[in-house]
Amino acid sequence: TTLERLGSQLVGLLRMTSHAPGALARVPDELKRLRASFLLVVGFMLVEIVGGILTGSLALLSDAGHMGTDALGLGLAMAAALANRMQRPAGHTFGLYRLEILAALANTVLLLGLAVYIVIESVGRLSTPTPIQSGPMLAVALGGLIVNVISLRWLQGHSLNIAAARTEVVADLAASVGVVVASLILALTGWTQIDSVTALVVGLLIVPRAWKIGRQATRILVQAAPPELDLERLRGDLEAIPGVVDLHDLHVWTLTSGMEVASAHILVGPEIDAHATLDRARGLLEEAYGIAHATFQVESTSHRNCLEIEW
Repeated sequence: TTLERLGSQLVGLLRMTSHAPGALARVPDELKRLRASFLLVVGFMLVEIVGGILTGSLALLSDAGHMGTDALGLGLAMAAALANRMQRPAGHTFGLYRLEILAALANTVLLLGLAVYIVIESVGRLSTPTPIQSGPMLAVALGGLIVNVISLRWLQGHSLNIAAARTEVVADLAASVGVVVASLILALTGWTQIDSVTALVVGLLIVPRAWKIGRQATRILVQAAPPELDLERLRGDLEAIPGVVDLHDLHVWTLTSGMEVASAHILVGPEIDAHATLDRARGLLEEAYGIAHATFQVESTSHRNCLEIEW
């Protein structure tokens, strides 16, 4: 059948990826696991989309959307793991790190659109049920459950990237269990509305997860300070460095997930060692705030021109 062919193609893709010469051998173990989980989730997401269309099941389509949020989370974690390994293209002084954020925002829009479609369609089907092939629906739903279990086994570790990706998969595992239960109820009782009820619940669950990722991406694009950062405390800590007279033009923003950047102008007295002040400021940001990329302009009190910046 079409679903069987898609399943075999997915297995072939994963086997080819894992055995291609040097395909995964040149990357760290964390990245290998993230990539394998990403391919598995994306591949079966496509299977669920086709399965949902062929069987008439909205629940499968909603679970495919849920897997889409997983794929997005895994992709962001994978991009973060790759961030420090990328070579900077000529003319791109900050590299191409923001492509990750643009992709996250685009995927968020697609997922929210899918969620709206599923909710509207589910409400409509509650009053006018549509025939659903319960057998193939159950087979695909069980496949989705197995995919999530495999991904959880692969995503073992204590790094922040792995932990974040595992959280996404756990959420989808719960949704997959719901779709399996709905398939069984449909097969045993013939109550077709259970498909719409399940799709409605899972579709609504997509919204907060996609919204969260979209909000984070938007904050990064507008170069807002990281939400967990106490900017006033940071300013106070820098001003408390011995010899610092004034601090201005302070900016802290996120380049891409997990990569915070800061810059500031520090005013010191003429007798102060500017190099020592610079070292203290950089050490403070890295040790106390985890910001390794910081650019400081250390100025003497006799230098006043930069205070005339208008924005």
